[in-house]
Amino acid sequence: MEAELEKLRKKLKKQCQLNKDLQNHNQELERRLQEKEKLVQELQSHFDELATPESNSQRSSNESVPEVQQIRAAVMAPEPIPDILEVTRVKKTAGETEQIKRSIQRNDFLRRLDEEQITMMVELLVTLDRAPGDEIIVEGSEGDSMYIVSAGELKVSQAGRDLRTLTSGDVFGELAILYNCKRTASVRAVTPVKLWCIERQTYRAIMTNKSKKRREQLLGFLKTAQTLKALNDLQLSKIIDSMEEVKFQDSEVIVREGEEGNSFYIILKGEVLVTKRMNGQQKPIRKLGQGEHFGELALIREILRTATCTAVGPVTCFCIDKEVFEETIPIENLELYDDRQSVLEDESEPERIQPGTTLQLKDLIPVLYQEGRYQGEPVTLGVGGFGSVQLVTTLHHGKYFAMKKVSKKLIVSKRQQEHVLFERRIMQSLQCDFIVRLHAAFKDSSYIYMVMEFCSGGEIWSKLKEMGRFEEPVAVFCTACVVEAYAYLHKKSIIYRDLKPENLVLDHRGYVKLVDFGFAKELAKGSKTYSFCGTPEYMAPEIIQNQGHDFAADFWALGVLAYELLVGSPPFSSSEPQKIYSKILDGVLKFPPNMNEGAKSLISKLCRQRPGQRLGNTKNGIKDVRHHRWFSSINWHKLRMRQMDAPTVKLIRKGPCYINFDRFPFDKTQADPEFSGWDQDF
Repeated sequence: MEAELEKLRKKLKKQCQLNKDLQNHNQELERRLQEKEKLVQELQSHFDELATPESNSQRSSNESVPEVQQIRAAVMAPEPIPDILEVTRVKKTAGETEQIKRSIQRNDFLRRLDEEQITMMVELLVTLDRAPGDEIIVEGSEGDSMYIVSAGELKVSQAGRDLRTLTSGDVFGELAILYNCKRTASVRAVTPVKLWCIERQTYRAIMTNKSKKRREQLLGFLKTAQTLKALNDLQLSKIIDSMEEVKFQDSEVIVREGEEGNSFYIILKGEVLVTKRMNGQQKPIRKLGQGEHFGELALIREILRTATCTAVGPVTCFCIDKEVFEETIPIENLELYDDRQSVLEDESEPERIQPGTTLQLKDLIPVLYQEGRYQGEPVTLGVGGFGSVQLVTTLHHGKYFAMKKVSKKLIVSKRQQEHVLFERRIMQSLQCDFIVRLHAAFKDSSYIYMVMEFCSGGEIWSKLKEMGRFEEPVAVFCTACVVEAYAYLHKKSIIYRDLKPENLVLDHRGYVKLVDFGFAKELAKGSKTYSFCGTPEYMAPEIIQNQGHDFAADFWALGVLAYELLVGSPPFSSSEPQKIYSKILDGVLKFPPNMNEGAKSLISKLCRQRPGQRLGNTKNGIKDVRHHRWFSSINWHKLRMRQMDAPTVKLIRKGPCYINFDRFPFDKTQADPEFSGWDQDF
């Protein structure tokens, strides 16, 4: 008997040693895999720097299916827009103006500005003289200005290595006029140089002011159209969002007498001659100028043109055709959300800790990794530009929570106080099964804390990286969940503005929920907001162009999301942010051959350049999105009741509560205290 026990002890000891060896081996393999992934990313980044424009265009034309995107461009937080009423405009000679315009036209991003924006930029540029050896831009510093080289020579270097030379006509630092970005290279004067320069705050204030004034002007023009007299400001605003700019050359016929009419025009620039055929000849009736319109009757009934309108010199018009007009005019008291909204607040909703709970910050205990290379460290569910999200629990409630922890000092330095306060206020009021719940909020001298519902299924972003791309039923289900979250938010006049797979999480049943409301904003119907914010790959054209945006920007992002879930990468992507923006403004969607027609149709309609023409933003609102054929497999009532079997369940791994999340090392650094008092009501 003793011998048998000894034999079993030895066998058990041997097995324990074997298990330990296997665990060490697995940890080593995991470490080597992480090192290889890092090396691959570095090599890819280096390759992108070395790739020539020709090789890039050749590569993109040969690829039928985009590669899975592993790295996202940096998120842009909204900045307050200053009220700059008086700006010094620097007079330029005809030669200087021409040189600046040529530089703008040669720049991949700036050439997409319209004529008025280019003219405005030319007026606002100021001169800057620098001596040899002067640093214009320092690598790693925060940028706030764009430059055009008027004369002289400069050197661009990165990490001490010379990259290229800049000479007359070259543009650099252009991203800084859009947002506060870190400089990726240094620029130093080699010879005496003369530069044209514009600061971001000046550019954004002037462009925003211009966009607002132009919108008010167009609204005034539309109010003079007899046919549109019955429409309110909200409806007229929708029409403006749907209209497109068209240009005509001298003597070009815009509408011809006797032809069927289907478009309405407002003259923005130039003159239009109206003539009518009398006794076999065209007789002038009158001339129309800026702000006047023609063709309005074509919008409301079948009609033949009663006169000919011809451009006198170059003419620019704003135009809307009958089909778009019929889609655009919203129904009075538009029902953006289904009558069954009450199901979102029934007994089936997840258990919530009520505001009167005794939950305290000191009661929250970090959950620790039980295995792997971070064994014994607190579980970090995610990290971002403003803080981290940790997995915590309490002995009292025996539940898991996701706790967002953000440095107060960082919030102040990035001027995000209002957004953080709004995020907390708005999340307290949201009660929707497709949005994570806020259970409690706390603060101390260094941090603010938001304790939220923990969704154990993990981020959609992580699942997408693992799978490469989603099967269509999974993509349809995920997108449908977002549609329901949008319907709820938009009915409450909240624009989300930060849709992407990283902000979508799965609960234990595989249902998708929106998380992170740092960029959300309350917006009255018919109003616009002018912040530059969001994730570059998901930004709508009107955000990039400072034209003012609204709920339509969310529908653009929905189209980008559907594409990324099906393909693995968003439709507009690049390792360089300015190239992302250029692709968005070009608006060319390239679909892989394996994508079905239903998906192509939905994405194309959501990602229309004009916000008023986007699916979800026309007269039937979000109902048009729900009724699209790509969602034919979705029973919307059952989805809202959480009675559908989620196809996403197969993406959820079984194991420790944190197994479906990427692993991050615990950040042991402590933020400095911040005592300005902005968080008094937090």
